[in-house]
Parts: sequence; C-alpha cells; structure tokens
Amino acid sequence: MKTKLLATITLLIAAQAALACTGITLKSGDGTTVLARTIEWGGSDLNSRYAVVPRGFTQQSYIPGGVKGGMTFTAKYGYVGLSVEQDEFVAEGLNEEGLSAGLFYFPRYGLYENYNEAVKAQSIADLQLVAWILGSFKTVDEALAGLKDVHVIAIDPRASTAHWRIADPSGRQVVIEIVDRKLNVYENTLGVLTNSPSFDWQMTNLNNYINLYPGTAKQKQLGATQLTSFGAGSGFLGIPGDVTPPSRFVRAAWYQATAPVLGTADSTVRQCFQILNNFDIPIGIETSEGETPVNIPSATQWTSATDMTGRKIYYRTMYNSAIRMIDLGRINFAKVKYKVVPLDDVKEQPFYPVNPN
Repeated sequence: MKTKLLATITLLIAAQAALACTGITLKSGDGTTVLARTIEWGGSDLNSRYAVVPRGFTQQSYIPGGVKGGMTFTAKYGYVGLSVEQDEFVAEGLNEEGLSAGLFYFPRYGLYENYNEAVKAQSIADLQLVAWILGSFKTVDEALAGLKDVHVIAIDPRASTAHWRIADPSGRQVVIEIVDRKLNVYENTLGVLTNSPSFDWQMTNLNNYINLYPGTAKQKQLGATQLTSFGAGSGFLGIPGDVTPPSRFVRAAWYQATAPVLGTADSTVRQCFQILNNFDIPIGIETSEGETPVNIPSATQWTSATDMTGRKIYYRTMYNSAIRMIDLGRINFAKVKYKVVPLDDVKEQPFYPVNPN
C-alpha cells in the first residue's frame, strides 16, 4: 500500500502543472440546486472508481512518509464518492443527507500547516478531507464548525495543494482555501469554481468582463461605415477561450448566468453536462512544442453532476460519454457493504450501431 501511495504522490508532483477542474451550479424551476464539475489530470489515467461507503465505515488518514497514522474517522452518514488514483482519495461525492463536497486543485497558492506529530490524531490528509466531510456532516454549517477542530496536512509537501467546494440542499455553497496556513471560507453565491489563483481574485477578475452580454451585438455606425455582426452570439465577443483557470472561471460564470432556468432537476442535470462540454480539454493542447503528446496529458477524464435534493450523482467519462446515475435513495447505508467499482468497464468509447432498415 505504501508503494502504491508513493507512486500516486510522485504523479501528483509531476502532474501539477496540468491540473484543471471546472465547477458550475444551476438551479431548476422546481427549486433543486445541481452542482456539476469536470476533473482533469496531467500525465496519467486517474483510474477513478465510485465508492459506496456505509455508515460505520472507519478510515485512517495518511501522514507524511506515506503511512497511515493520522486521524481515524468513522462515517456517521453513508455516501457515494468518485475517487482519484486511490480509493481513499474521494474528489467528489454526495452523502445520504444531501451534503455535497468536492476537491479542486489549487497549485502554488495554497499552503497548509506543517505536520505536527503531537496532533496527529486530529490531522487529516488533504486528499481525504472530502471523505471525512461526507461521512461526518449533513450541512455546510456543521462542516465549517468541524473544520475548526482538524489540521489539514499534505502527505508530501511537494505535491499540489487543493481547495474545496461544500454545498447542501438549502442551496448554500462555500469555498474552503488554506493560504499561508490560514483557513479561509468564502460564500460562493455565484456557484463557479476552477483552480488558481484564489477564489476572491477570480471574483474580482470578473469585473474585467463587464462588457459581455448574451445575444447578438446591435449594428453600429462607424463614421460612414455600418458595422454588422458576423453571426449570433457576438455579445460574448472577447470572452476568453483558453484553458487557464482564470479564463475557464470567466467562461463558466457567463455560460452559467445566461443558461435558461429549466423546470426539473433531470433537465437541469442534462443542461449542466451540455455546458461543461465546453470545458473538455483535448489531448495535445497542453503539450509543449517539440514534445510528443502522451495519451492523457490533461484530458478531461470525467464530468459529474449532483442533485442534492434528489440524492443522485451522475457521471460520464472520457471513455464513455453516456451519462450514468447512482441514486442514493436506493442504497441502504445501514446494511450495504463498502465497495469500489471502476467508472468504466472498458476504457474505450463504445459505438452503438443504428439499424437504418
């Protein structure tokens, strides 16, 4: 297990220049809040699985050195999580009370406190924080109160840091960042999150795009010349189209803000996936000149959506674009056994034949 963990951390260190995630939030006409996000990774397959975690399941946090020796925590609430690299490292999930939590990478801006052996029983690895939150709390308020009593640490200080999104069925959503060893909490009423820089910087940067608006720009007279839009959507002319975190934040904010409110949770989930189509990172775009692209330099490996009211989590992957759904309401978390299942049985996009006869 230690060998596997050290290999995971090595990948984290090597890949941190190519970490990318984009999160959005939509509300349906029936009052449901749906959170959705992508996850990208540099240089390797995430080998993601979904984990079904019952009430009473106990885990222990890793500490520096790649061994388990930190906080021991037992799930009060059952949950379903989507993992990265190792089953314990849940990056996105939903618990039976409707609390949602997710990890987004936050390279070069976060700084956790140093590991202190004297408080190892209250120390939890950043990659296990989502699992602890999902198993321990049912509201954002409870999670924030609980965070005051733990020490978030890095298994290896060379690896990328993270920040987190937590939301509950009331619609409240917060962003958690640890900068200069201080815990910062931001109310995320916008509902968008990407990566670095910090959330407050990203919100300030939105002011640079106050000129954008939906629809088509009106004709304009420039001296004796009449200017006319080349096509629909010219009100968004100037919206950043690159894949950097600030540009994705701006684009996500405007795509989300201009999306029509749909009547049901199901239609809103589909709408989230459609919006996030625009944030798939294709293979090759991040490969430096002269280098040969590898299979997964930073491709979008999976996209998820969470209906907190309906207690459902949806996902699709880079290997299969069909949307799959796990209904937590159909799981008896008092009796179900802990299990992990690969997101894909076969890592290749299936083709479905159509009979034209």
